[in-house]
Amino acid sequence: MRVLDREAVAQALPWDGLIEALRQVFATGCEAPLRHRHAAGGNTLLLMPAWDSRCTGVKIVHVAPGNATHGLPAVHAEYLLSDAATGAPIALLDGGELTDRRTAATSVLAASHLSRPEARVLLLLGSGKVARALAECYAARFPLSEIRIWSRRSDNAGKLARELSAHGLPARAVATPDPRGADIVSAATLATEPLIRGAELDPGTHLDLVGAFRPDMREADGAALARARLVVDTRAGSMAEAGDIVQALREGAFTEAHVAGELAQLCRGEVAGRTASDQVTAFKSVGWAGEDLAAAKLAVGLTQGLKA
Repeated sequence: MRVLDREAVAQALPWDGLIEALRQVFATGCEAPLRHRHAAGGNTLLLMPAWDSRCTGVKIVHVAPGNATHGLPAVHAEYLLSDAATGAPIALLDGGELTDRRTAATSVLAASHLSRPEARVLLLLGSGKVARALAECYAARFPLSEIRIWSRRSDNAGKLARELSAHGLPARAVATPDPRGADIVSAATLATEPLIRGAELDPGTHLDLVGAFRPDMREADGAALARARLVVDTRAGSMAEAGDIVQALREGAFTEAHVAGELAQLCRGEVAGRTASDQVTAFKSVGWAGEDLAAAKLAVGLTQGLKA
């Protein structure tokens, strides 16, 4: 059995190749039940299985929001990839890097359908590992001239901005999460109260909501999503777990019919993405186990020529 640490996973998942692998799995599909979520004290334990004709995989994730006070990552994860026919393990991969990169690549895959292609200003809310991956992946696909970074802890925003700048990205820290003037607003936080308000979004803005993976979490208010052409990674996951959507539905900001479609439908051409340059668009993800399976297969070289 191969073991791929964080560095090996990062090297095995270049942005272009990963985005294409994700496009294929969303277009063709695989078996991926709704993830199991369990409260573990004050933390969350997630189990995410998926399989196709060649491989099975499962990710085990521990989310501990309080880790920031100890200087530790909020998320720890491992991924086990196995042979579907025999059950024999193929590889054990660092699940944190796998998650960070597939999450960012899924957002950018959606943005390729929903954002204006000439988008130049990215506002990034959050300063953790997912935020870093989002900045790198968006910069690889869009002609960004400015990356604004906001975090509740301004020192963390400044640190990430300096690190990205050192790698040639046009990043700077900002004092507020004000979305005005941004072409793309990408939020990867653990917020439980809205950071983004619909009244503040400029026409043509694309909103990418990555956090709020529990019903009690929230990054955008109902007005922001009500204004937008809204696409989700999966309906089942978003209606059950996406706090931005669950709370907006409960408040009556819109109905389930407001959701234009799933990312798979965009990838198959069954649903249109952006339909006007001044249209506000939004993508809400909570994570789909098929993304992990596709990324793990790519990392170990099993994607070429395979069909789900």
